[in-house]
Amino acid sequence: MVHRSGADVEEFCARVRGAADAAYEWRRTERGFDLTVEVPEPSPYRQRRHTYEVVLRPELNTCTITDVVRMRQRGPAGQWGSTVERGRARYRVFGAAMDGSRRRSFNSADGHRLVRAVAAELGWQEQAPASARVAKILGYAGGGIAAAVLIALGIVFLAGGFS
Repeated sequence: MVHRSGADVEEFCARVRGAADAAYEWRRTERGFDLTVEVPEPSPYRQRRHTYEVVLRPELNTCTITDVVRMRQRGPAGQWGSTVERGRARYRVFGAAMDGSRRRSFNSADGHRLVRAVAAELGWQEQAPASARVAKILGYAGGGIAAAVLIALGIVFLAGGFS
């Protein structure tokens, strides 16, 4: 296992910062960095900011990317409400002005590709965030339960239990 130093962490951060285009707001954090981008919305009554929280663990040679999507939306009575979603967010948005100018698009995978490319260049491994690991375990457990139920129903059917 490769143990990384503080200089390796700084190089990772500098490379991502240099590779990110002007649309991304870069901010150093205690355990890594955040990349934040304003997501184009077709409606002026919706605002969305997508943040890629990147945690670097030099002692394990890993990085973790967690999506944080903050959305503000104006309701029918004019009040603004907000939501925050954490985990792995995958979506695409296309927006343009009413006259067809200023076309913009956003793909949430772009930020992941940016960080993963730098990680691969420097020999870091990506580790899924805890929420993704828990979801995977629950998915396997649910699949196992469904398979067990189907097997039990098949046995009952073959034994003539539904006659």
